[in-house]
Amino acid sequence: DRLPRALGGCAGRAALLESYALLLGSTLSAGTVLAIAALGLLINEKAGIVNLGAEGMMLCAAIAAFATVVHTGSFALGLLAGMAAGAALAALFGVLVIWFNTNQYATGLALSLFGVGFSAFVGIGYVQARLPDTPKFSWPLLGDLPVVGQALFRHHPLVYLTMVLVALMVWFLYRTRAGLVLRSVGESPESAHALGYPVRRIRLAAVMAGGALCGLAGAYVSTVYTPLWVEGMVAGRGWIALALTTFATWRPARVLLGAYLFGGVTMLQFHLQATGVQVASQLLSMLPYLATIVVLALISRNPAWIRANMPASLGKPFYPGS
Repeated sequence: DRLPRALGGCAGRAALLESYALLLGSTLSAGTVLAIAALGLLINEKAGIVNLGAEGMMLCAAIAAFATVVHTGSFALGLLAGMAAGAALAALFGVLVIWFNTNQYATGLALSLFGVGFSAFVGIGYVQARLPDTPKFSWPLLGDLPVVGQALFRHHPLVYLTMVLVALMVWFLYRTRAGLVLRSVGESPESAHALGYPVRRIRLAAVMAGGALCGLAGAYVSTVYTPLWVEGMVAGRGWIALALTTFATWRPARVLLGAYLFGGVTMLQFHLQATGVQVASQLLSMLPYLATIVVLALISRNPAWIRANMPASLGKPFYPGS
């Protein structure tokens, strides 16, 4: 009797390890969506612009990418189409808030609402469409390792490129002259203008770069993460990404850690359901949004700390003639 019990115990531990490996792997994939979008919004806010339209941009990029892959069969073109859609919508937003000095918050909300409705309208004909089989990725040798290989080395290349992007953004913002100029525009656009820097064009470039990253996140959702099109499939990730910038106190490395934290909370609901935890599915679905509210409430208890890290001119219009 001891041998069957021992074998059963080993099998149980192996199954438990496999479930944790799946949780870790899905956390990295889910966190990648949030990280890419949040990094785009971080660039905007470092330049002093608040863009509340991430949800709409991601949805428009998602349908643009999905439609492109359906018609061309190329996932690379799909990701590029998503980036182009995000950058185009961000450019429209940028022109309105930077040159016409419309309210950044109201314009961002309008962009988000427009994106939700427009993507639903355009996507009607793609609800039943199917994408080609998504290529499987695996690191040579490392992907074949038990448990660890499944958790860490079988992800889409964009998961690893996101980590590289964080390192590049840290280097750009804090080790290059262009990054210093971008941060100075977010801190004191009047001073940057007095020194001869084209503040409006710099802000527009930052907004478009941020929009392209939000678009890439939306494209990743519809072509890789869940390769299908469903109305509203971004499901609030744009708003969570917006909260992440504050949670991370406008630091790229903290954005990545926060994205994995929220990604883990999102995937935890499925893990708990798979392990038979008797909790209402509606309550589990609330977890990522509840975590967002709790984190923001905790951060808001120290407004002085937020002001010390937040770009000084965030959300404030700039008038070159004044």
